[in-house]
Amino acid sequence: MAKAVRPFSLPSLTAFDGDGLEIGHDYDGVLFSDLDFSGQDGSDVKFLECHIERCGVDALTLKRARFIDSLVTEIHGASLDLGNSAWRDSHIVGGRLGVLTLTGATLRSVRVKGMKLGFLNLAGSRVEDVVFDGCEIGAMDVGAARLHTVSFVDCTVQELNVSEAALVKVDLSGARLKSLIGIENLRGAIISHEQLLDLAPLLAAQLGVAVLPE
Repeated sequence: MAKAVRPFSLPSLTAFDGDGLEIGHDYDGVLFSDLDFSGQDGSDVKFLECHIERCGVDALTLKRARFIDSLVTEIHGASLDLGNSAWRDSHIVGGRLGVLTLTGATLRSVRVKGMKLGFLNLAGSRVEDVVFDGCEIGAMDVGAARLHTVSFVDCTVQELNVSEAALVKVDLSGARLKSLIGIENLRGAIISHEQLLDLAPLLAAQLGVAVLPE
């Protein structure tokens, strides 16, 4: 079970009054509310104690962005690129995204709550002390990622790909899994008895065991 993520609070914030995000800029204590950042490039930006709420992020690029002690709520868009970004002590709450790209990212002490995601790409990422709570995820790829102390609480994941992933204390028991790719890499995961029964045919196939019909 992932450790409890601390209750979230932010200091008094200053409303953003720019025309758009600036590449490589540091934002400290800024409120981004009801803005449209679609199609912009905010690579290498830093958000420290910021709140991003109800913003349009379709085709927004935030590669190598850093989120520290920040809150992201109710964002929406078809795609958001956060490749190689870094997250620490932050919350992502609500919102809907078609594709969320976090390849090569680092997430530490993060809570993701109530999000609806068509495809969550965490391939090659490092994820530690992270909780997914009440999320609906179409497909989730953690191929070649390193996950340590991660839990799913009341989530639905239609397809989970753990190929070449390294799992340590990854609690999948609170996830309703429809399909699993890379079952040979489940070492280090925690599953429920019901999930074990559902995965039995895949486990047998992986071991080369023939199961006779009833």
